[in-house]
Amino acid sequence: MESSPEVENLEQVMDRILDAAEGHDCVNLDMILNAVGQRSYGPVLLLIGLIVLAPLIGDIPGVPTLCAIIVLLFSVQLMLHREHFWLPQWLLNRSIKTSSLNKAIDLSRKPARFVDRLVKPRLTFLIRGYIPARCVALCSIAIALMMPLMEFIPFSANLAGGVLTCFGLALIARDGFLALLAFALMIASVTLVFYGVWG
Repeated sequence: MESSPEVENLEQVMDRILDAAEGHDCVNLDMILNAVGQRSYGPVLLLIGLIVLAPLIGDIPGVPTLCAIIVLLFSVQLMLHREHFWLPQWLLNRSIKTSSLNKAIDLSRKPARFVDRLVKPRLTFLIRGYIPARCVALCSIAIALMMPLMEFIPFSANLAGGVLTCFGLALIARDGFLALLAFALMIASVTLVFYGVWG
């Protein structure tokens, strides 16, 4: 199945997911990735960030860890210069009830519209090119490695979701300011995990 053209904003991601789920009792990860464009790193980061942030989904035990595995696999493959990303079939087959997905998207719709109005191309030198993309990948690997611990620290997984969402949007919209925000949120995530585990 060919992947769809790349998404350009948060609301478009939600619309693509709803389209993929239409007519199905459950929707699996493979269907969702194909809908948002699984061959591009930005849309995948954005999607995983939204899943971790989403009400009714991101708070399910085990979901942040599964999302961390996906981010880790994609990020490592980007660092290795892979042109096409790969995920194991057991991950692609993971599914969620369409009714739960619809509720989560309905709750997220207004915040998504607000964010979409703020995102635009700016400070593009911070997000375009080989080196910035690899910096994003390295930061995403660091976040992914921390996410299993975050399941035991209140609100930290949501912070990780914010980091991934900002990085994904920054790559899609060429918004360097969002990349800076993601770096700041990442520092906050590391601090929260450090004090949550060793504090």
